[in-house]
Amino acid sequence: MKLILCLLLAPLPSIIWLAFYLRKDKHPEPNKMIIKIFFLGVLSVPLAGLLEHLFFEGISRLNIISQIVILVIGFAFIEEFLKYLVVKFGALRSSFFDEPVDAMIYMIIAALGFAAAENIYLLSQAYPATMPIGSALEFISTRFLGATFLHALASGIIGYFLAASLLVNSKIRKLLLWSGILIGTILHSIFNYIIILNSQGLIDALTRNFYLLILLVFMAITLSFMFKKINKHRSICKI
Repeated sequence: MKLILCLLLAPLPSIIWLAFYLRKDKHPEPNKMIIKIFFLGVLSVPLAGLLEHLFFEGISRLNIISQIVILVIGFAFIEEFLKYLVVKFGALRSSFFDEPVDAMIYMIIAALGFAAAENIYLLSQAYPATMPIGSALEFISTRFLGATFLHALASGIIGYFLAASLLVNSKIRKLLLWSGILIGTILHSIFNYIIILNSQGLIDALTRNFYLLILLVFMAITLSFMFKKINKHRSICKI
């Protein structure tokens, strides 16, 4: 029973953030599309795990500093790029994708599906059958305010650049898109790097939380500004 309860709690941060961000869409997407993109995000986690494992094996001969730098950036890129692919192949050609803000909404949905699966995996690795419920709730609360929020913010920012790319001349579409993926990857990488610094004892938990708070607040303000800007474009996207 405790195992089932913990596994039910694991996706909760994603569901809460999903409910919040869906309110940003003045023309709500159909439930079937929301569910589809969410679960495609979930299904991208095993592929991300496989690619990250192969990536790690490929750089295993490098020195430890090089490994850390490449891992921090490489893992973030793999995850952000896979979430983009979910939207590209799962939503971009859909008739329901009919306004620029949809790019941001679907990227966030994919990211929250990814985060939900990641939460389930991490909680299951913590042996929830023997984990006190209080510890499980602490884990969920931390993920809600940390990694799950990070996934939504980074992918939402990429979604803004994807939306912008659909509104301009095709000659610079790829430049805008890849700029967005690069920015999302860098922000995700900074988050990962702060976590690693703490795990290696180079900064304490209080300093870690302070840095993470600054990063996430900056990203949240940026994403809010992007939503306001892209919502000014209500015309049908020419994809």
